[in-house]
Amino acid sequence: MTAIMENASTSTTHELLRFATAGSVDDGKSTLVGRLLHDTRSILADTLAAVERASTAKGHETVDLALLTDGLRAEREQGITIDVAYRYFSTPRRSFILADTPGHVEYTRNMVTGASTAELALVLVDARHGVVEQTRRHAAAAALLGVRHLALAVNKMDLVDFDETVFISIRDTFTELVATLGVDDVVAIPLSALAGDNVVDRSPRSPWYVGPTLLEHLEAVPVGEDPALEPLRFPVQYVIRPQTDQHHDHRGYAGRVQHGVVRVGDHVVVLPSGRTTTVESIDGLDGPLAEAFAPQSVSLRLSDDVDVSRGDLIAALDGATIATQDLEGDVCVLSDRAIGTGDHVLVRHGTRTVRARVVGVSLRLDLTSLESSPHTEPLRLNDIGRLSLRLAEPIAVDDYSHLRRTGAFLLVDDQEGSTLAAGMAVVARCLEG
Repeated sequence: MTAIMENASTSTTHELLRFATAGSVDDGKSTLVGRLLHDTRSILADTLAAVERASTAKGHETVDLALLTDGLRAEREQGITIDVAYRYFSTPRRSFILADTPGHVEYTRNMVTGASTAELALVLVDARHGVVEQTRRHAAAAALLGVRHLALAVNKMDLVDFDETVFISIRDTFTELVATLGVDDVVAIPLSALAGDNVVDRSPRSPWYVGPTLLEHLEAVPVGEDPALEPLRFPVQYVIRPQTDQHHDHRGYAGRVQHGVVRVGDHVVVLPSGRTTTVESIDGLDGPLAEAFAPQSVSLRLSDDVDVSRGDLIAALDGATIATQDLEGDVCVLSDRAIGTGDHVLVRHGTRTVRARVVGVSLRLDLTSLESSPHTEPLRLNDIGRLSLRLAEPIAVDDYSHLRRTGAFLLVDDQEGSTLAAGMAVVARCLEG
């Protein structure tokens, strides 16, 4: 899955929120994204001037903020296979990475790509139409991907005279919908992206609304997980080998802490071998460390001379996962190549890539009804379904619903090297949630 800027800010005063936008065609998503960028002063002067000229040429009396993003959307429609428009902006309180995903049903794969690393999904609906089929699809995809926070932007409230009853009806319908998907953190906001009501500044046209503006909510939503509450997961990316025989005990293992905390003296297990040892030292960019936590990049040295290679996983002895050659997962197909029983693929999990065979397809998720049903035929482009794989070598994988980064995997074409599907490992849960 796409990962963007693991460390987007070097300032300790700036938290980072990754969020993805989703909405049906003509819900005003481009305008809302443009409004956020404009009102947070995140647009360069020459870019804004160009948009103003283009708006005038089109006969608009005001600046058409949708033009800030429609160019990238046109590029996607010209045949870019998996593309999400990423926007970066910041306020004094927080930095943001916004993944602008397309709204068409045939771009379900793009929604999956954009939301795969998001902590919040911003779902737009048109106040005149309310919750529609695409809204249900986007909510289901976000829930399946483990997005913890949903924000419902009820847009174009100016076209329904900022009627409170209209807003409440849409809010309640959406809240009930996502509750069936296992999501309980939902904030609904009435707004007009075109006029800027309740986007950055509070609107006098909705005195009955006492909740946050969209930006206030984006600045306040909880970010990240407390590493101390998660078990250690450290995929080895590179083995730092000693330069001489006299320094064989100085072999180090470089990588990024994906989950949890590692401290000098911790008891750990190396997977898939299952060998146990202790952490002798931790080296960071600026020298030795007493501890490191996600998402820091460090080098570990171990007390014992155990066999560790690129792709291995160093994990906490308590709360370690298991290594297995049988992998079951929910996948979203990203390629024109269908995936079915008997196919040979590569499984890319963290820093490890192994050969695998598809043992079978068992379920397919209907994004309209939000129900899964038995399915044994090949999964095709944009399908979301469950399959089983037999791996040539064991990997140490977590349940995606518990640990997203070490529960995610990719299926790769074993001949061309192209990405076929994004997967979420299932250990003890159902496709419905």
